[in-house]
Amino acid sequence: MTSTLLTGVAELATLDPDLDGVDRTDGLGLVRDAAVVVSDGQVQWLGPAATAPASDRKVDLGGRALVPAFVDSHTHLVFAGDRAAEFAARMTGTAYDGGGIANTVTATREATDDELRSLVAGRVAEMHAQGTGTVEIKSGYGLTVADEVRALRIAAEFTDEVTFLGGHVIPAEFADRRADYVELVTGPMLDTARESARWIDVFCEPASAHAFTGEESRHILEAGRDAGLLLRVHGNQLGQGPGVQLAVELGAASVDHCTHLAGTDVDALAAARETTTATLLPGVEFSTRSRYPDARALIDAGVSLALATDCNPGTCYSSSMPFVIALAVREMGMTPAEALRAATVGAATSLRRNDLGRVKVGGPALLTVLDAPSYLHLCYRPGVPIAALLNSSRLDGTSRLDQLGG
Repeated sequence: MTSTLLTGVAELATLDPDLDGVDRTDGLGLVRDAAVVVSDGQVQWLGPAATAPASDRKVDLGGRALVPAFVDSHTHLVFAGDRAAEFAARMTGTAYDGGGIANTVTATREATDDELRSLVAGRVAEMHAQGTGTVEIKSGYGLTVADEVRALRIAAEFTDEVTFLGGHVIPAEFADRRADYVELVTGPMLDTARESARWIDVFCEPASAHAFTGEESRHILEAGRDAGLLLRVHGNQLGQGPGVQLAVELGAASVDHCTHLAGTDVDALAAARETTTATLLPGVEFSTRSRYPDARALIDAGVSLALATDCNPGTCYSSSMPFVIALAVREMGMTPAEALRAATVGAATSLRRNDLGRVKVGGPALLTVLDAPSYLHLCYRPGVPIAALLNSSRLDGTSRLDQLGG
C-alpha cells in the first residue's frame, strides 16, 4: 500500500476533543501546523507536521485547512422536473404547504431509470465538490410500489444510507382514500422497499392536508420498525404537531425540521439526546421565507443537533453544506464551531454512524480541504466555493486536490 503525507495543513479540525495534543477549545480537537498520513482509504497517522513519519508520497496543501467531510443526513435526490416557478411564487408571498410535491411525483414517474440515475449522479458529484463525503437519500417522489422501489434501488447505487419515504404525501389518486394509501405504504410497498432501504421516514404534519397525521405516522413508523428498518421523522416543519413527541417515543434516530417547537418538545428532545437527534434544515427556511428554528435554545437545553441540506426540488434546491453552516451561524444563533460539529459529528450521530464525522487514526480518510487557513472561513466567506472533498484514496486529480496545492 502506498502512503501519502498531507502536509502544509494550517489547521486540522479532528472533531475529537479527547485526542492527545489537540486544542480542546470549542470541542473541535484542533491541530495547527498539522499533517495527516493516509493509506488505502484510511487515516494512518495525524498530528503536528514537525513529528510526521516518512511516507511514500508527500502532498503540500499550502497552508489550507482540513475538516472531516460533511455528512448530509437529509436529502431527496431521486427526482426529475423543475419547481423554480414555485420558488418564485413563495418569494412574493405564497405559503408552502407541501402541495407542490405532486408536480415532482408526476415528473419523476415519467422519467426513465437512466435519466434518474444521471440526475442523482450529477447531484452527488455536486455535493462532493462542496465537501460532502456521505449523503443520505430518500425515496418519496414515486408513491407507487414500482416507483418507490425504483427510487430506492437507484439511491442505493450512491449510498448505504437509503431511506424509504413512501409516507411523503398522499398521492392524487388516493386523495379520497387516505386509509387505503397508508395500508399500501405499510403493506405491499414496505414489503418490497425493505430490501433496499436502511431507514423509514414519514412526513408528519397535521397542519397539511397533503402529509400525515400523528396516528397515520405512528402506523407507518411502527410497520417499518417491525420490518427491520430504523426510524426517521419529518416533524414540526409547518406548525406544532406530534412529530417530535412521536419520534422520541419510538426512539427514532432523528427528527428533522423542528421549526415549530413547544417547550415540551424541547424538553423531550433534551431528555432523549442519547437516542434522538434534532436535524435542522435552514436552507428550507431560506427558500420558503419561513422562520428559522431556534438552534441556540436547543443547544442551551442540551439537545443533540445535526445540520443537513434537505436538497430537494421544492423547498431547498441547494446541495451546499457550507451554505447550511453559514445560515446556521447567521440565522439560528450557532457558533461556527457548533455548526461545523452539527454538520459532521452531529449528522453522523443522526445516522447512527460512529465511523463518520471525525478525523481519527484507523478511520476512513473522508477529508474536506478548505481553500482557507481555518474552518471559520466556512461562515466568513458564505457562497464562495472554498470547500471540496479530498479524494484521498486516489489522489490522482479526480478531486480538486491538484488545484489546491497537490
